[in-house]
Amino acid sequence: MAVRSQNILIIGGGGREHAIAAAISQSPSLKRIYCLPGNAGTASFCTNLSIDSNDHDAVIAAAQKHDIDFTIVGPEAPLCAGIVDRFEEAGLKVFGPSKAASRLEGDKAYAKEIMRGALVPTAEARVFDKLRSAKEYVATRDTPLVVKVAGLAAGKGVIVCDEPYKALLAVDRIMGDREFGDAGNKVVIEERLQGPEVSVLALIDDYTIYMLETAQDYKRLGDHDEGPNTGGMGAVSPSPHVSNTLLDQVEREIIIPTLDGLRRDGVVYRGALYVGLMLTAGGPKVLEFNCRFGDPEAQVLFPRMHGDVLELLEACAAGRLMDAAIEWDSRTAVCVVMASGGYPKKYPIGKPIEGLRDAATVDDVSVYHAATTSMRSNIVTSGGRVLGVTALGNDAKSARSKAYKAVESITFDGAVYRRDIAEGM
Repeated sequence: MAVRSQNILIIGGGGREHAIAAAISQSPSLKRIYCLPGNAGTASFCTNLSIDSNDHDAVIAAAQKHDIDFTIVGPEAPLCAGIVDRFEEAGLKVFGPSKAASRLEGDKAYAKEIMRGALVPTAEARVFDKLRSAKEYVATRDTPLVVKVAGLAAGKGVIVCDEPYKALLAVDRIMGDREFGDAGNKVVIEERLQGPEVSVLALIDDYTIYMLETAQDYKRLGDHDEGPNTGGMGAVSPSPHVSNTLLDQVEREIIIPTLDGLRRDGVVYRGALYVGLMLTAGGPKVLEFNCRFGDPEAQVLFPRMHGDVLELLEACAAGRLMDAAIEWDSRTAVCVVMASGGYPKKYPIGKPIEGLRDAATVDDVSVYHAATTSMRSNIVTSGGRVLGVTALGNDAKSARSKAYKAVESITFDGAVYRRDIAEGM
C-alpha cells in the first residue's frame, strides 16, 4: 500500500520546534515541512513562513494555502490563546491541547485549584491579585518562598527566594513594577520545596496516557544553580533520579488525578503534558504543568526517539494513541544551551555565529537553533537562548564530553553557557 505524502506545519521558531522538525523529517509519509516562523536552522531543510504565530487568521490562511495535512503547535502562547480550537473549527488536523486545557500552564492559579480538588501533591500556596495583600502575607512567613507570575512569562516568571524579605522584593517587581506585564496581575506564593527537580512528559488523548522518557533541565543561569531562573540552560535524558517505579507513581498519583480533575471541570486534555516535579523527602510534588513539550527537554527527548514520530503525534491528535508506539535509544542525551550575554534580561542581537559546521562534525551531535536568523549569508543571533547543542553517548559522561566539544567549536560575541550540565552523573 502506498504511503500517503503529507505537508506538515510546525508553529514556533525555537530549539524545541527545530528538534521536532528534525525528528519528523525521517517519516516515510512526509512530503514537506513548513515552519512558522522557523529559524536559520529549520531553513536548511524546511520552508519557513514569515508569519506571526499570534495572528491566528493569517496562520490558518497559510495552512490552507499550502495544503497542510497536519499541524504541530510548539510554544505555549498560541496554545493558551486557543489556536488549536481555531484549527479544529476550520476542519484542520492539529496537535496540541485546547485553550481550556492549556489553562494548566497559562494560569498557575487555576492549576493550583485543579490540583487541590484532585488531591495532587504540590507545594502549599496562596494566590493574590492585590499587591498589598500579597506583601502582608509574605510578612507573616519566616521560611524560604517561591513567587510565581500566574500568567505566561516565557519561563522567567519564577523567583526563588531564600529569605522572606526577597519575596517582598519579588512581589514588588511583579505587581508593582509590572516587570512581566499583565501576566503578573496575579501571583502565586508558595513554600520552597527541596530535592532534585525532574521533568516527566506524557502524550495524552481522550483515554490513553503514553509516558515518555524522563528528562532533567537546568533552569538557573549560572553553574551550580546560581543566578536567575531562565527558560532552561541545558538538559539531560534520562534523568538518573527517576525509576520505573517512580514513573508509575507519577502517572497514578499526579497525571491521572489531574486529568480527572479537568474532566470534572468539563475539559478533555489531548496533546503533550509536561509535569515539572520536585522529588522531596515526602515524595514527588508538582512544581508546574506545561501544555507542550519542554524546551530544552525536547532537544534531549526527540534525538532518542526511533521510529515514525510523525505517526505518533498524529495518533495522539486523532485519539488513537493506544495503537501507536515509539522506540527509545538507550543512550543518554545531553543538551547545553548557548545564550546571549545579558540573558534573561536585556541582550544584544544580530551577532554573527561562527563554527556551526565544525560543531556538526562531532560524532552524535545535533545543533538545534533556538534564536537565529540569516543576514547577508551569515547566521546571526536573534534572541536570548540562541542554540541547543545536543550529544548522545553511552552514558552521561560520554554525552557531556561530546556536547562540550561541539560547544567549544561555536563562537559569537557575548556567548554564555553553563559548564556543569550533567556534571557528576
